[in-house]
Amino acid sequence: MTLAEFLALPETTPASEYVDAEIIQKPMPQGEHSTLQGDLVTALNGALKPSKIGRAYPELRCTFGGRSIVPDVSAFLWSRIPRRADGRVENVFDIAPDWMIEILSPQQSQTKVIRNIFHGLDHGTEMGWLIDPEESFVFVYGADKSVQGFGDLDAVLPVPNFAKAIQLPLGEMFAWLRD
Repeated sequence: MTLAEFLALPETTPASEYVDAEIIQKPMPQGEHSTLQGDLVTALNGALKPSKIGRAYPELRCTFGGRSIVPDVSAFLWSRIPRRADGRVENVFDIAPDWMIEILSPQQSQTKVIRNIFHGLDHGTEMGWLIDPEESFVFVYGADKSVQGFGDLDAVLPVPNFAKAIQLPLGEMFAWLRD
C-alpha cells in the first residue's frame, strides 16, 4: 500500500500510522497516558499560545518524509502552523512537528516509538521526548539524536529553544498522575 492509499482510508480509533509501507495501529490510550497527554497540551499551550510562540496539539496526524504518524503531542512554532488563506488552521499537516512528545503505553514497542522520534529529528524536529509513566522516566532526544535520560524528580526537563518559557520539573509532571 502506498502512502497516498493509506491517507485515503477512513481514520481508525485508535489512530493508525503508516511507517515503512506498513500500517501500525497505536494502542488505545489508558488513564496515565491520557492524563499526561492532556496536562502536557494544557501546560504547553498555556506557555506558548498567548504570545503566539507556538501551539501544542494532541493526536495530530503529521505526514512527512514518506510516513504518516500521530504523535501523542505535537508542538509547532506559530509561524509554521499550516493555515488557510483566511488564517484558520489547516486540517492537514504535511510537516514534521518542531517538538514531538510520545507517552509509552503498556505493551507498546519502545523501539517503534523511538524510530518515529528519529524520523521526526531527520526531518527538522528540534526535540523529542519519550515519557515512560511506569518507570517515571523521560528520554529526551536532541536534533543531533543525542539522548539524555531523566529520572530525578527535581530535574527540570530540557525543552526546545522556542519553548524556553516552559520550566517543567519531572516530579511536577508525574504529580499530575495523582491530581
